[in-house]
Amino acid sequence: MSTTQPLVLAAELAAAWSDIQAFHQDLPDLASPEALIGESSSACGTRLGFERLLHEAAHGLAAARDIRDTSRAGRYHNRRFLMLASELGLAHPVEPHASSGFSQVTMLKETQERYADTIERLDRALGAHQEAVAGDGATRAFRGPAARHGSSGGGVRVKAVCGCGRNVRVVPSVLAQASIVCGACQQPFKIA
Repeated sequence: MSTTQPLVLAAELAAAWSDIQAFHQDLPDLASPEALIGESSSACGTRLGFERLLHEAAHGLAAARDIRDTSRAGRYHNRRFLMLASELGLAHPVEPHASSGFSQVTMLKETQERYADTIERLDRALGAHQEAVAGDGATRAFRGPAARHGSSGGGVRVKAVCGCGRNVRVVPSVLAQASIVCGACQQPFKIA
């Protein structure tokens, strides 16, 4: 993978964030766009795009205004999150999801029109980045800073399986640090 691709994508993420700030002056700066590339969070969705950036901006507004917008280590998005998401031009389901609350927000048509140029620029950068990443066999997803949730740092656990079919729940970053080997078959656990 080209070392310039993450830099180009990070620059486009920062530019898109600035475009959102133009309409929401109390939205704090994006501390590290590079940190947003390559992480995942099932509570907030995994697809990186402008809609997802608006979702993260709602968390940014919550942090700036000292509003607790999530619970359960950042997985459950409450009605305060919903209020902020609406302010940013995101629609929401009528009823909350049992485990993630109101996290599944979607962009309103007016929001798409307001940010059309920004969305187009970011989509081009994401496309180029995904093509470059596909060359190294890795898949990448998006997650904002874990600190925004006030989480203990435990992260979202995923199912990993070994050769004999046993499974464990593990935070992907922990598995990336070193293999976890099954005591029964001596094979490493891999994310399903």
